[in-house]
Amino acid sequence: MKFSIITATYNSEATVKDTIESVLRQTYRDIEYIIVDGGSKDKTLEIVKHYEPEFEGRMKWISEKDNGIYDAMNKGIRMATGDVVGILNSDDFYTSENVLEHINRAFLTNDVDAVYADIHFVDNDNLKKTVRYYSSKVFRRWLMRLGFMPAHPSFYIKRECLDRVGLYDTSYRIAADFEFLLRAIFINRIRTRYMKEDFVTMRTGGVSTSGLSSHKMIMKEHLRAFKENNIYTNRLLLSLRYVYKVGEVILSRIKK
Repeated sequence: MKFSIITATYNSEATVKDTIESVLRQTYRDIEYIIVDGGSKDKTLEIVKHYEPEFEGRMKWISEKDNGIYDAMNKGIRMATGDVVGILNSDDFYTSENVLEHINRAFLTNDVDAVYADIHFVDNDNLKKTVRYYSSKVFRRWLMRLGFMPAHPSFYIKRECLDRVGLYDTSYRIAADFEFLLRAIFINRIRTRYMKEDFVTMRTGGVSTSGLSSHKMIMKEHLRAFKENNIYTNRLLLSLRYVYKVGEVILSRIKK
């Protein structure tokens, strides 16, 4: 089973090295690594070109102006030739070297369209310091009405399913990942399986973790996603997930 791993970059010189190296360290080798760059002005492309020979023909990349990260993800999906597609952001890296090997085994031993797992967030200045552990274990399809979703960076889906589900809606500024998963899991009811494993290490400070203004935008776009997909919810229901998020942060600090 071939995997297409997509990384969108833009002026990512400070972090993309860790991302690329974590892909190179994977024990599962039947992959293509697709880097979609938005026309970086820093040394991002120099780093990409430096590592390209180590992939031995399994890397392809483009660099051109885009309309944001979701547009870049869509470009990567269109370039993908693998049986399974996953996203690895340029601020993130795989938590262990056998993540893809375990995902491949899950697809081979279960009749599913997609798998998902856990991720954790770390301090930018200390990558060994966990600030939040995001477990997808509690996720159920019906919980999407409350704004819950499996950890998007841990989500791997069969390429054939994307023809039915569609791509990311680039008119969303911050919640296109939620709207995509809403279509995939809630509306199209694809078959999914949770894996009790930590797939991805994420640095804090991303577009969806950057303060009160981002949370207001997430609420607005979640409400829009439900409306446009003809699914009922309301602000009160969507606010309930924040209670759970606070619990995750508290537990992460207790475990330190």
